[in-house]
Amino acid sequence: MKKYIALLALAASLILALFVGNFWWGSSIKSVSVDTNEKEFLITKGSSASQIGTKLQDQGLIRSSLAFRLYVQITGKAKSIQAGEYSLSPGYSLIKMVDILLKGPIEVWVTVPEGLRREEIAERFATGLAKKDKQLFAQEFLASSKANEGYLFPDTYLFPKTASATAVVAKMLATFDIMTAEFKEGIAASDLSLDNLVILASIIERETRTDEERSIVAGILINRLDIGMGLQADATVQYAVGTSENWWPILTKEDIASSSPYNTYRFRGLPPAPIANPGLSSLRAAIFPEENDYLYYLHDPKGQIYYAKTLEEHNENVRQHLQ
Repeated sequence: MKKYIALLALAASLILALFVGNFWWGSSIKSVSVDTNEKEFLITKGSSASQIGTKLQDQGLIRSSLAFRLYVQITGKAKSIQAGEYSLSPGYSLIKMVDILLKGPIEVWVTVPEGLRREEIAERFATGLAKKDKQLFAQEFLASSKANEGYLFPDTYLFPKTASATAVVAKMLATFDIMTAEFKEGIAASDLSLDNLVILASIIERETRTDEERSIVAGILINRLDIGMGLQADATVQYAVGTSENWWPILTKEDIASSSPYNTYRFRGLPPAPIANPGLSSLRAAIFPEENDYLYYLHDPKGQIYYAKTLEEHNENVRQHLQ
């Protein structure tokens, strides 16, 4: 008899739990209000389902972050929600809210790493903005940025998918001005013009691997300029000979003999224009180089850098670390 009563109690508890759970679920998925006005909702890169649900609830767009998380995880939809900006309304039910999120954002994040040339940036935006005619977008981008290599600031940008290449270029140029404003006094105090500083920074960006070595290499390159020595930077030659198949190829002897004005093995001084779009660290290094007595540097296959004051020391570094 006791066993029977216990089973009845258990059954009653399960029924009650199902009733309460069903009531909670039905209440949780309803819209927050009858307000149909939409508001901007931003999902940052790397946001989890839990974080998205909490943000939706905090902004008054859903009733329960827990219900949101359970729904998208149980249905397997969590991984399909993309980062970006959406237009959402508190008048949407939770189910409709998720359906809209799954359609993708109206604005998307596009990340531009340091050290890319214009053609590479054009490709990134054409793909990131999901342009139907990527080639046409790239052509417009290159036309709009023709004289702006070096000034397209590397960053993570949020753009509507409908953004034009011209608008993208304008935003990148404006970001360059904003980010370099702190260097105004340093630029004015430098022996180099802003254009030449950007050229130098672009070489530093491609020739170095860490923040620590950038200011040292900047000092080395300036030492070479001061004594009329060729910069002999591989990256400048890569810029000259690179193609869409490989913008930064391993150089051959024929490449080193190139007659391009960007060939700093053949021509002394800075190349005629930047070879890439440097980040803040490389720009800072060009503006505030570390004074040193080095004239040479090289990286071993593991990326470790070695400096030398004389050609003899440099050749020894080559023997020890590259042969």
